[in-house]
Amino acid sequence: MPKKTETEKKEINMKETIDKAIVAHSRWKIHLKNAIKTGKCNSTVEEVQNSHACKLGEWLDSAAGKALPSYQELFELHREFHQEASHVLHLALTGQKSEATEKMDLGSQFSQLTAKLVNKLAEVRGSENE
Repeated sequence: MPKKTETEKKEINMKETIDKAIVAHSRWKIHLKNAIKTGKCNSTVEEVQNSHACKLGEWLDSAAGKALPSYQELFELHREFHQEASHVLHLALTGQKSEATEKMDLGSQFSQLTAKLVNKLAEVRGSENE
């Protein structure tokens, strides 16, 4: 079996990073629903708000992330996602359950940003095959 080139290794690593980011950011709906239900979360509002602290944010801040053709759009979507998620978490942790739930409803800003971010990540992952 031939050894993989550095380019092939980087492409595999990038795809794994994107796959993990899609799963992690899709799971935030579950985390936020649990926070609404319990009034508790393992993360603080400030931690959630920081789009540079998660694995995707760290990758986007790297040379590989910044080299993506759609870097700016992905960066902005990711930042907006974290802003909205932190807002929902704030509502959940301050006992504003109905407001937090409303912010997560189908068609809400959070729902739309989640879909846009996941779709953009999938698009970036797919475009790397070309």
